[in-house]
Amino acid sequence: MRFEWHLSWAYWRGRRALRGGNGFISFIALLSVLGIALGVAALITVLSVMNGFQKEVRNRMLSVVSHLEVRRIAPPSSDDAAMRARIATHASVLGIAPYEPMQVLVMREDILRGALVRGVDPAQEGEVSTMFAALPELLRRSLEPGRWRVLLGRELARSLGVIPGDRIVFMAPDLGDQGAGFMPRLRQFEVAGLFESGHFEYDSTLALIHIEDALRLNRQDAPTHWRILTADPMQVRQTAAALAGRLDERYQLRDWSQENRVWFEAVQVEKRMMFIILTLIVAVASFNLVSMLVMTVVDKRSDIAILRSMGASRASIMRIFMFQGFASGSLGTLLGLGLGVAIVASLDAVLRQLEKLFGFEVLPKGVYLLQRIPTDMHAADLVQVGLIALVLAFLATLYPSWRAARSRPADALRHA
Repeated sequence: MRFEWHLSWAYWRGRRALRGGNGFISFIALLSVLGIALGVAALITVLSVMNGFQKEVRNRMLSVVSHLEVRRIAPPSSDDAAMRARIATHASVLGIAPYEPMQVLVMREDILRGALVRGVDPAQEGEVSTMFAALPELLRRSLEPGRWRVLLGRELARSLGVIPGDRIVFMAPDLGDQGAGFMPRLRQFEVAGLFESGHFEYDSTLALIHIEDALRLNRQDAPTHWRILTADPMQVRQTAAALAGRLDERYQLRDWSQENRVWFEAVQVEKRMMFIILTLIVAVASFNLVSMLVMTVVDKRSDIAILRSMGASRASIMRIFMFQGFASGSLGTLLGLGLGVAIVASLDAVLRQLEKLFGFEVLPKGVYLLQRIPTDMHAADLVQVGLIALVLAFLATLYPSWRAARSRPADALRHA
């Protein structure tokens, strides 16, 4: 196969010393390499940005929601303390804290909004919530039992038109036997402060009160929910399976991926569709290899005839052009991988220059809470993109190489 490699390398470089050298074919070969490189770089950049946004949203979500949540579905008992102790001894559990959720209507003059109220223990909530732990200590200590104070998400406060110091009314349903049917419970709260998690869904619906106030409003004696912080939220299902053996039928265990399953499934579908769409760019660039090889076969038909007359087999002729096309595809893939990694590494600087050049903001500060576009490059994505590009380049070489191997030496020499 030594002469096959030699001819493939010579044809690929477009050496003029070979009979029938054509500079235009070399130009087409260059375009095919650049097309594959740009397609691979675009695919890597988009996947890294999508991974970055997914990671950013997930981290902000996990600063508010529970990694794991335990719910008691039986009447309260002294076993709650024993349950907490059994869970806390697990190696993956970093913290556990009680909370009491409830849904209410929030009223402010003529404005009415639905809200998810979470009764928390300020002394323990910081162990399971990075968002709460990041709040100023004075704001956390403002949640005192019996003072009926509330911390509102910034977007919820904005929709209600309130600021710290204002008063709002919670209307909670009471499904007990009141004789007259449904009787809502009303309670006035003072807005002690605002918080911002960076996740619009929670900033626009979540309110925090002291857990004792929540129990009074719910007319309960003890909390029914506990939040658990784990060492690795991505391995939460394995942790949940291990903890399930430490709980009896009175407790239910739920992880954060189940609570936000729809959102994560939508993100995965979007990522897969974007991957397929951008892969088509690499496929289109691979078509240039077909054009380049077809032109090379036509241009080198006399060389093919001479090689066949000297005893070269059809398989040898086919390998010559397959090697040539695959070399272009491999070079384009390597250039694309390098270019993609470079773009992702310097994406902030590139975007700042584009913003200065065209006078626009990629992430307007009034809309997004991000100071930069997040990126998260995975080695698995690089390998997957590289393999797909190489496979497409290889497939693009098959038909032209087969046509070259099927050409008849006599016909080529007759028209040479």
